[in-house]
Amino acid sequence: MAVSSPAESPTAAVRLPRTVARAAPTAVRPSGGRRPATAIRLIDAAIVGFMLMAVVSLFTLSGAMLTTWKIHYLTNGGNFYEKLHPATYFTVLALGLMIIRNGDPIGDIIRMFSGAQLLLFYLACWLCLLVQMLATGRPFTVIIDTFLLPLLLCLVIWRLRGEQRRPLLWALHLTILINIVIGYYEYFTGHRLIPLALGDIVVKGEWRASALLGHPLTASGVVAGYVLALVFRPVLCPPIVLRLPLITFSLASLMVFGGRTSLVTTLVIIGVAAGFQVFRVLRGGRVPLLAVAGAICLVFASAAVVFLALDAGIFDKMLLRFSSDKGSASTRYATIDLLSHFDWHELVFGPDPVRADALQNAAGLKYGIEDFWVASIVEFGIVSTVLLTLGLAALFAEILKRATGAASLILLLIIIVAASSVSFSSKNIQLAQFAVMITLLLPRERVVAPLPRPQGRPRRAAAYA
Repeated sequence: MAVSSPAESPTAAVRLPRTVARAAPTAVRPSGGRRPATAIRLIDAAIVGFMLMAVVSLFTLSGAMLTTWKIHYLTNGGNFYEKLHPATYFTVLALGLMIIRNGDPIGDIIRMFSGAQLLLFYLACWLCLLVQMLATGRPFTVIIDTFLLPLLLCLVIWRLRGEQRRPLLWALHLTILINIVIGYYEYFTGHRLIPLALGDIVVKGEWRASALLGHPLTASGVVAGYVLALVFRPVLCPPIVLRLPLITFSLASLMVFGGRTSLVTTLVIIGVAAGFQVFRVLRGGRVPLLAVAGAICLVFASAAVVFLALDAGIFDKMLLRFSSDKGSASTRYATIDLLSHFDWHELVFGPDPVRADALQNAAGLKYGIEDFWVASIVEFGIVSTVLLTLGLAALFAEILKRATGAASLILLLIIIVAASSVSFSSKNIQLAQFAVMITLLLPRERVVAPLPRPQGRPRRAAAYA
């Protein structure tokens, strides 16, 4: 009986090549549960839409405006859903769609935190604070808008592509400029669009503008951060003929909003940066002649405008705040003196909420403690304050890692604002506003590595070898 060789086997003639045999199963392999491209595009559009509404509501829907609309956001009473800011709802919806977008929610959550492990530490500190508030019977919705919302916003914005961030960036520019224009209107006309309210109390006779941001100090901090971003990242407004008037227009509005700390901090930072530039030129550094001429013209024009404004008395109210603080110094003294009324156990682990509120009202601090760390000690104790401070440091370390060097200047502004005003010690969205400004206005440009040069054709002798 003759045995046929493999080459003569009847199946050898129809045997597919190895590459084809391997590629054939791949062509009919199922897609692994991935959504159709149309569904993914719709989800992406919904994510951008929700984030657009979150950014707009952050800079237009203040607590005072919600109170005016009879929403119990800062006041007593109302339902649970009234205690959360609309930006929180929009951000949670965008984050939820982003998690289910690829059909792998667990994997997407892991990928969100895989490159930002410090956010896990911040989230752990926040959870400890949440447990303490639940144990002491305090309303825990305070720390959702104040401390959790910035984390959620960063997680969503960092995963958006450049073209998806562009509408958010334009919305940020537009809302801040609208607030500046409204601030000028309120200052010069004396008519306030939204009544200045601190909880249930409506403040009368306040000349400082607040626009749509709810409070003059909040508006001052936001505008100061915007000015620093425009100054130290020229790509936000490349034409210098537009950027310089925009910076001047925004910087002058700090006199309208009446934030002394934000105004002085911004002027000092810009002045120090300008001094370094002058020193670099004096040491022989090269600088375009057109830039020198423009800077000289700008200095003289700004000096003339300032003298005209002072002569007309436009900013007399703001200048009076530097000569007469109207009780701000005594308020800060009362803030430090408040800590002496607690024993060591209350200071370490947090005092009783009812007793702390009573002592705060007795000390004349019913509007709030104008220092973030002192207020945190009164609210939560030293242990929780230390944990919260370390958590915030971890959060901003991750934010700065993905931002340009100018973001450190805004961080310096945030620290000064936190140490000199109520800032994040009460229920507000100011920390979320700063986080959005840094992530959208000052993102770190991605550096694309150059392609390697193709090697020359090898010599024939080397090929033979």
